[in-house]
Amino acid sequence: MKPGLPLSRDWRSKLLFLLGLMLPLAWVIWSGASNRLGPDPAKALVDFFGLWAFHILLLCLAMTPLRLLTGKSFWIRYRRMLGLAAFFYALLHICSYVLLLYGGGWAEVWGELLRRPYVVVGASAFLCLLPLALTSTRSWQRRLGRRWVMLHRLVYPGALLVLLHFAWVKKLGFLAVWPYVLLLFVLLFVRLFAYLRNASFKN
Repeated sequence: MKPGLPLSRDWRSKLLFLLGLMLPLAWVIWSGASNRLGPDPAKALVDFFGLWAFHILLLCLAMTPLRLLTGKSFWIRYRRMLGLAAFFYALLHICSYVLLLYGGGWAEVWGELLRRPYVVVGASAFLCLLPLALTSTRSWQRRLGRRWVMLHRLVYPGALLVLLHFAWVKKLGFLAVWPYVLLLFVLLFVRLFAYLRNASFKN
């Protein structure tokens, strides 16, 4: 086997994975070009990008539990790409909200923050994800050392805030979005169980 072959295969798999993550964006561009976004395209885009940000964030959180449950480490190679994709769609969600729904009028957006607490929750979730995206590179990981791990634990409160924002926007409570609640708490439980088990072994 040639020395460069595993790396070549790794990059090919990551490229295919990246193309898969861009399919929702391609679909929404096609839908917009063919006037298939419905009577309120701006709201449709806000909802679409927000939902996909949440879906990909859950998939990102699933990588470590899948590694723990299967004993296979290849899941982790896609975790950073998934995290950045979740942030990318969250950014599109925010931009659609500010620019399309309110035409970039920051006074109106500020008024929404004051009137609608779920907007504050969503903005707080985005602020949790922002430093994770900015420090996602290996150079930042080396620079921050152990602090990088501590910083990236912000993904957990961020995910919980996204869930609260999602349930609040739906206005039907957590029971209406129970599959998301169940999935998120299973993922967090697996991580917590593994952490406590490792801590007990160290003691």
